[in-house]
Amino acid sequence: ERETWARQMDFIMSCVGFAVGLGNVWRFPYLCYKNGGGVFLIPYTLIVFIGGVPVFFLEIALGQFMKQGGVSAWNIAPLFKGLGLASMVIVFFCNTYYIMILVWGLYYLLHSFSSPLPWATCGNAWNSANCTQSFRDPCANRSLPLLSSSSAPSLNLSLSLSSTPSLSLLNLSCEEAEGQRSPIIEFWEHKVLRLSGGLEEPGRVNGEMTLCLLATWVIVYFCIWKGVKSTGKVVYFTALFPYLVLVVLLAHGVTLPGALDGIVYYLRPDWSKLAEPQVWIDAGTQIFFSYAIGLGALTALGSYNRFHNNCYQDAYVLALINSGTSFFSGFVVFSVLGFMAAEQGVDIARVAESGPGLAFIAYPKAVTLMPMAPLWAALFFFMLLVLGLDSQFVGVEGFITGVMDMLPDSLAGSVRREVVVAICCLTCFIIDLSMVTEGGMYVFQLFDYYSASGITLLWQAFWECVVVAWVYGADRFMDDIARMIGYRPLPFMKWCWAYITPCLCVGIFLFHVVNYQPLSFGTAYVYPRWGEALGWALALASMLCIPVSVAYKLLRCKGSFTERWQHLTAPVWGRHHVEYLASESEAKLLPPQGQDKTTLLFESVI
Repeated sequence: ERETWARQMDFIMSCVGFAVGLGNVWRFPYLCYKNGGGVFLIPYTLIVFIGGVPVFFLEIALGQFMKQGGVSAWNIAPLFKGLGLASMVIVFFCNTYYIMILVWGLYYLLHSFSSPLPWATCGNAWNSANCTQSFRDPCANRSLPLLSSSSAPSLNLSLSLSSTPSLSLLNLSCEEAEGQRSPIIEFWEHKVLRLSGGLEEPGRVNGEMTLCLLATWVIVYFCIWKGVKSTGKVVYFTALFPYLVLVVLLAHGVTLPGALDGIVYYLRPDWSKLAEPQVWIDAGTQIFFSYAIGLGALTALGSYNRFHNNCYQDAYVLALINSGTSFFSGFVVFSVLGFMAAEQGVDIARVAESGPGLAFIAYPKAVTLMPMAPLWAALFFFMLLVLGLDSQFVGVEGFITGVMDMLPDSLAGSVRREVVVAICCLTCFIIDLSMVTEGGMYVFQLFDYYSASGITLLWQAFWECVVVAWVYGADRFMDDIARMIGYRPLPFMKWCWAYITPCLCVGIFLFHVVNYQPLSFGTAYVYPRWGEALGWALALASMLCIPVSVAYKLLRCKGSFTERWQHLTAPVWGRHHVEYLASESEAKLLPPQGQDKTTLLFESVI
């Protein structure tokens, strides 16, 4: 008997914890300001309803109906079980490199309990002779060549690390342009990253970062080792605490001088932006990433629901929480950026940024200008750690669920879940050791740019919609949902799965392909050909799972193409379907009169 959530609120909190992550806080506000302020909410809201909610609902409903994780849930159309394998590959890569952001956050948190803050002063062992503590820009009116976050190549929305390549070039003051360096940037590059010359120079392992990495994986392990019963308890804290901190940070932020100017800058509408394709692409990409679509984890979480849970209602509630958090975070971020701009005497466009540039450059720089700087630094980085932690351990939970569901019945009872979780965490830890070396940032960016990029997730979302709507049948799936929740969802949902959402995915996918640029770090370093080939191997590892598995199954099966198709697309029902699909199951599973009773028309097992 599959275990279920102790309370339905456990499922809601787990979805909030997984889908609401760092991208909501450090990516959405920047996109909103960059793409026309309040006007950006128009394309964003539209794509939420035609892209985000339909796929979000599809994944949750599929898991709840099939009572299986991200792989076995695709027994609904066994020919396309490669979709589940692809999602497992993507979420494994995400679990491997996403944790590095938590490691950096933990490292900053541990260094926040000192006064003055270590990144606020020069004269430390990691500082160069060019380090300067002067924050006020004496030549604010002079033009400087800035590398904006929008020019950075990363596509990842859920993780949103688009500023990574330009960290050393962000917020250049005149002193820095003349060779002087900010202590914040030197702490990030020389103390935290210990950056080498490139991917081909891995250098030594950073001992302090390795300990932080080990501690973070131990925390993740003990959050999920007992299954959804333990995850459901932990997630109440990890999902709700960041909201408390955001409220406290906003209450403090609005009292700072210049905060109102920052908030106005965040929301100021620029109607001309609606005519720019990039604005719509940014909105679509952000939604697909921030809703954690295509990773299989939402399907795994849904599989622990009661069969009659109203997942349709849950999908809309979770979408509202996710997008609402993104919008609210903008007030928190831009109140602080407005203050920082006022203190430095520069325009706010000079300090507005996203991704790690915001978390590890801009915000640490802002807190050094505040009274009681260590308190606000510790609060911010603790929030950052908790905000990413639930996304991390729910992602690992989704992967473990898929692995456990794939085990054959002969092993399922003998293999302890705790051992599988330990093996998974240990494997990811070993891979992560490559990211705590001096060349680790280059490895990290390679994973971010390719393994869970916009291209891979859009490819996954497209095929999910096509398989459910056209192979299994949109009307048929709507009937299955009606069996679960007691009524049919609006026909709009069916139209999205069949037509609107696949077209949206194809449009954004082609835009990313056409505008593809080879990976670089800043303006000086371009990844070698072998590095780019390794990146594409990471991307194709998930993308090829779908066509390769389809071709393999079709070639292995016997009969004409029509017979193979009918055989391989017939659902494999589980034991729980006997009760809920009694009449349909009998029609499919019992052989017709006159045939040998050992013959099964479909590959259906109870």
